[in-house]
Amino acid sequence: MSSAAAYLSSQSSPTPGFDTPIEADSPSIANSPSNVSDYTKSVTESVFEFPKENGRTYHGYREGSYNFPNDPTETDRLDFQYEILKFCFQDKNYFAPLNDPRNILDIGTGTGQWAMEIGDEFPLAQIQATDLSPIQPNHVPENVQFFIDDASEEDWALPAAYFDYIHTRVLLGCFEDFRDIIKRAYFYTKPGGYMESQEIMSSLYCDDGTMPANWPFLLWNKDLDEAAMRADRPMRIANKMKRWYEQAGFVDVQERVFKLPVNPWPRDKHLKTLGKMQEDNWLAGLAGISMGLFSRVFSWSKTEIEVI
Repeated sequence: MSSAAAYLSSQSSPTPGFDTPIEADSPSIANSPSNVSDYTKSVTESVFEFPKENGRTYHGYREGSYNFPNDPTETDRLDFQYEILKFCFQDKNYFAPLNDPRNILDIGTGTGQWAMEIGDEFPLAQIQATDLSPIQPNHVPENVQFFIDDASEEDWALPAAYFDYIHTRVLLGCFEDFRDIIKRAYFYTKPGGYMESQEIMSSLYCDDGTMPANWPFLLWNKDLDEAAMRADRPMRIANKMKRWYEQAGFVDVQERVFKLPVNPWPRDKHLKTLGKMQEDNWLAGLAGISMGLFSRVFSWSKTEIEVI
């Protein structure tokens, strides 16, 4: 588990070209009120239409760009995963030295748990949280807003240098190139502001060399990594974050690495509990994490995937 926090110095300047005006693709949509209304209605309806594959539902907005489900089984797992990371980070939601932030962005918010807690912690801040799926609760702090949006779009429809803090968490396998997300975040971060990413390294490691090469979970992990690469949604990004932040222009980039056991083998009490939680998380999510990628990339049937 890796956490990277980066500081945007007051001497930094946005990358040239980001502020180029974008022309409307279709003048008829852009200029006709009736067409705008119909178009908006169509987009809104599609957001709540969840395609079903192999017994799981997936996002309707930008259909197919995200390979993991959004049904209640998965949202329950995401909530549990949030608690796992809280425990891993000893109850911390962030590591950047935030001081009275006023505009915060959470990219890929999922069920919105992080955004809501941050909204409570910073009542004077405005929290914007984006995701492809409307799976967030209706009752939220007044200063928290959820938006259906795709962070891979070049234009986030906001002023440059707008946010004091931009946050991402566990977005491996979500984007074609996470460097593009960091570059856009740099453009939208205020001088003196921060960006922070917390990512799980998808590769498995063993401290004592006892992990057998034919361990089924290891073989599954390799299949998942291959499928993600073929789908142009790489999983192995955690160990590259620090370098990507620096290349984007952030300064004073700090990286923290946490051990996240996959089962309760450690003697250390904290790590043992963490490992048991993560084991439960994997067992709850294995089918959902596998189904979309393996069926779409390898053309495996539901039965073949479940047998694996």
